[in-house]
Amino acid sequence: MDQKPEKHRARKRFGQHFLNDQYIIDQIISCIAPQKDEHLVEIGPGTGVLTRPLLSQVENLDVIELDRDLAARLRNEFSSDRLRVHEIDVLNFSFQSMEKKNKKIRLIGNLPYNISTPLIFHILEASNVISDMTFMLQKEVADRMAAEAGTRQYGRLSVMLQYYCETEFLFDVPPEAFDPPPKVMSSIIRLVPKKELLPLKDKLLFQTVVKQAFSQRRKTLHNVLKNLADDNDLESVGLSPKVRSDTITMEEYVKLTNYLYNK
Repeated sequence: MDQKPEKHRARKRFGQHFLNDQYIIDQIISCIAPQKDEHLVEIGPGTGVLTRPLLSQVENLDVIELDRDLAARLRNEFSSDRLRVHEIDVLNFSFQSMEKKNKKIRLIGNLPYNISTPLIFHILEASNVISDMTFMLQKEVADRMAAEAGTRQYGRLSVMLQYYCETEFLFDVPPEAFDPPPKVMSSIIRLVPKKELLPLKDKLLFQTVVKQAFSQRRKTLHNVLKNLADDNDLESVGLSPKVRSDTITMEEYVKLTNYLYNK
């Protein structure tokens, strides 16, 4: 008789918290509503609690797993023609390489809390090959993603994400749904890359403007952007030098970037 594999012990360095609440798992699968011929990519499959129900509904699945023990377990459980395991740090993974002819990627994942923000920025670089993303992450990060200008949660992540994607908050997940339980509440959020982006003349300049604007969010635009834009520049696009960066909308940051590029 085959022995049941030993329980995997969560590794702190990978920020592992394994979802084990069947009701939450069913809710997530219901929100994703996978179709048989879709190209799904799962980030951080862990012990496979989402992988199994996903594979019961799609022909094949790609998963990205850094933990070699978990990657080996997944390879042992599933046939390689249905489950392709990419044993790599997701921050170094090329999502563009996954694009198939006329078939964009649907991304799913329980994102590690310790790398969720840099990972989102990495994924946004491939937004043109992604149809939608359903992520579980720290509630605080999800709130920042969907935050509006003028709110406490609004910041660099809000502006950059909202340039590329429509955001939809789905539901919260309590700590007790995980093993081990994290010390924070989690949330499920759906991100859908926009089909048409606002015209932007220099994406790198846009990133620089937004990053500098929120580097000292309590200071006025006059002070925080003085190396990039003077008061005349700000007033030329309808912005007061006396306001703070967290009151400026994503559209206004785009407008300022295009003005500075032309200048």
